[in-house]
Amino acid sequence: MKDIKKIELHLHLEGAAPPGFIRGLAAEKQTDLAQIFDERGNYRYRDFADFLRVYEAATSVITSPQDYARLLREVLQNCGEQGAVYAELFVSPEFCGGGDLIAWRDYLGALEEVATEMRAQGIDSRAILTAIRHFGPERARKSAICAAETGSEDGTAWVAGFGMGGAETVGNASDFAWSFDCAREAGLGLTCHAGEWAGPQSIRNVLDLGVSRIGHGVHVVQDAELMRDLAERGIVLEVCPGSNIALGIYPDWQDHPIARLADAGVRVTVSTDDPPFFHTTLSHEYERLHDAFGWGEAEFAELNRTAAEAAFCDRETRTRLGKLFDQP
Repeated sequence: MKDIKKIELHLHLEGAAPPGFIRGLAAEKQTDLAQIFDERGNYRYRDFADFLRVYEAATSVITSPQDYARLLREVLQNCGEQGAVYAELFVSPEFCGGGDLIAWRDYLGALEEVATEMRAQGIDSRAILTAIRHFGPERARKSAICAAETGSEDGTAWVAGFGMGGAETVGNASDFAWSFDCAREAGLGLTCHAGEWAGPQSIRNVLDLGVSRIGHGVHVVQDAELMRDLAERGIVLEVCPGSNIALGIYPDWQDHPIARLADAGVRVTVSTDDPPFFHTTLSHEYERLHDAFGWGEAEFAELNRTAAEAAFCDRETRTRLGKLFDQP
């Protein structure tokens, strides 16, 4: 499956940090993180609450613009090895300068330099600046301003979108309307995590923010009317099956609803979310989709055509990506 060209739209930059990268960085900073790794050197956690603890500990050593630049290079190299030709990464100004615009520009400069280098090596990328929902609306405004001030309306800048992650059940989506309006007025693409842990109503709520994509969104399968609505609107779901299964949202691949969603006409894509934490890769996701649902070349090409059309990049890049998956 590594030979299949792929597009990934839902990848958290810090969450894609390989265990070896974090161990090396921790050693450089003389920080003891041995407790978050198992005997094989993989991340170790018991349940979702423990996953959050391990995630926070692992990413605590990624602190400077140089750390983030090194991480981006590692992550994009790994993406390329999995056959990805384009990736969109969630990056939060909260963790890159505390939401301060001047500090964020320092981080962005280091990240853009690596992104340009990796583009020349065949793996293009864009950033979706991400507010953290449980940090509240006021802090989200700072992230939205960072996005609006450093993105571009035509999608040519590395910052091409704005989104929101964090605890889905905290607050109301409408509390964050100012941030999404700010990013929309700047011409950025909009996405938001919803329908992963919370039910279909969380998806309805974020639709009011004007998003064209939804992170996860799998619980829409509980609401046939909402599924039809998403299909009619052409809303794209950034589905991460391996993540959902690893975190116990679904027991196994056969029970995952991605095939039912696709059959219902909902536009779906496939991504890895936080791949080393869930012991997955983009190629592994494709392999398991083949095993569980018999998906093959035609289905994977359709997934990637959808991803190309939904990408928050400039028109020229989108056209180039789409041609890679044209039907013969």
